[in-house]
Parts: sequence; structure tokens; C-alpha cells
Amino acid sequence: MLKVDNVSKSFGDVQALTDESFEVHKGEILGLIGQNGAGKTTTFRIVLGLMKPDYGNVKFDDQKVDEEVLNKIGYLPEERGLFPKMKIEDQVVYLAELKGQSRQVTKNKIDEYFEKFEIKGKKNDKLKSLSKGNQQKVQLMVTLIHNPDFIIFDEPFSGLDPVNAQIFRDAILEEKEKGKCIIFSSHNMDNVEELSDRIMMLKNGNTILNGTVKEVRNSYGRIKVFLESQLTAEDLEQISGIKDLKEKDGRFEITLSDPEVGKEILAQAQAKGSFQEFSQQPLSLDEIFKIKAREN
Repeated sequence: MLKVDNVSKSFGDVQALTDESFEVHKGEILGLIGQNGAGKTTTFRIVLGLMKPDYGNVKFDDQKVDEEVLNKIGYLPEERGLFPKMKIEDQVVYLAELKGQSRQVTKNKIDEYFEKFEIKGKKNDKLKSLSKGNQQKVQLMVTLIHNPDFIIFDEPFSGLDPVNAQIFRDAILEEKEKGKCIIFSSHNMDNVEELSDRIMMLKNGNTILNGTVKEVRNSYGRIKVFLESQLTAEDLEQISGIKDLKEKDGRFEITLSDPEVGKEILAQAQAKGSFQEFSQQPLSLDEIFKIKAREN
């Protein structure tokens, strides 16, 4: 288990993190979200032992982050850090060796990872000869090939096409099934909502959301209605408590000021006769992210 306890960090007059606390249990994915400058990168650097906090501490399995713990960590950075002119096998073996895995063990695994991640290329190719997507898959192999217990995926889907993005999703979920502790960061809230067990949102170094995806979404109530019926836009505009109304191809997306307003909409739709759809749901994580980002 990863435990971050009351971590604070400042740079001069800028408070990058304030009393940050969270846990990531085995077999759990924490989605860490926030706008640029919110404190995500500082969090990663402190967790990885690259930076010391002003206050607080970080432990993995009740042990401070030292060289032994670092060997148990896999890190997929947002900015890829491999050597473009070096042969793929050579650098995968070298980087895994830095994590304490023998050269032969790594060599025995490389073909398996090439097949699993559908890497288009050969292990003796120089990295620069591969497409960007395949280079990212090599970076994923480097992250996982030493079998880490704790993994950070920072913007793993950046620039990937849908097929390669699915390979990354499958890899992340497979590591979760193996019982790994995982932190996953992305600006794509659909990915965060799909993959994360818990989410934490940072803003100006402060934690402003923390809970399961269901808890966070339900905290705003079921104020989103999707409706396809005999009701017109004019009918709906007469109902008090509708904050926003959008229509596309006869289907309405309605945002309510109070979840109870949904009962009135349903009653009026039923009174008009048959209807094709009525669905009342919580806000999406993307909508909540935008609301929290705009709050003072």
C-alpha cells in the first residue's frame, strides 16, 4: 500500500501542495486529476523520491522511499524518456537492470511483451525507426517488464489512436488484477472514470475532491436528464428548475437545479403519451471537473 501523509511543498512564495494525504491499496487504481499547475507533477516527484516534501512523509508498504522501494516502482512519464538511437532490446535490458532485474530475465521477457503490446518492429531496431505509437508501447514495456508492485501512469493515452489506447487500457487493468497499486493521471475524464476506483482532484495544491467515482458523482445528485418524448422545447421551458436545455435530433439533454424536478418532467412526458427515453443520472466526471476548476 502507498500512503501519502500530510505532505506539503512550497517553492518560494508558491505553495505547490498543502497537507496532501491519500492511500492507494493493492489492486486499486487512483485517478489523480487537476488542471496544469494543480500539483500532480510535484506529487509524482515526491512519491518517486525525486523531491523532498517540506512536511509529511511517503511510505510504500510501511517503508520510506529508498533504493529498495524505487526498484519496486514502474513509472510511465508524460514526456517519454527513451534513447532514440539505441536498439530497443539494449535499452530495455539496461533500464530493467537499473531496477534490479537480471539481463537474462529481461531478455527472456521481451518477445512476450512485443507480442502482447503488438509492437510493430524488431527488438534490434533503433527506437527512432518506430512510429510514435509503437515507441510509446516500448515505453510501456520498460515501465512493466521488471514486474513493479507500484505503478504511475502519467497521461498514458496521449497521442494514441483508439486501437493502441485499448492496448494500454488492457495493460493497466491487467496490472490491477495482479494486485498492483496504481496511480493514473489524465486530462481525459472518460478514461479516468472508466479505469479509476477512486479519484482525487488537486487545485492550487489543495485536495478538492477525494472518493470513489460513484461517491463523487452522486455528491452532486442526479441532476442530468436525457429525454426523448412528445414534449417540445417550449413545453420544457415552462418547467421551473431547469438550468440548461440542449436538443439534438429530438433528444433533450437537461440539467436540473434540483433532482426532484425530474419527477415533474417524467409526469409531463407520461401525460403526453408514449416516450422513447427518460434517464436521470448524476453529472459525468468531466462535468464535475469543469465545475470544480471554475470555482473560486
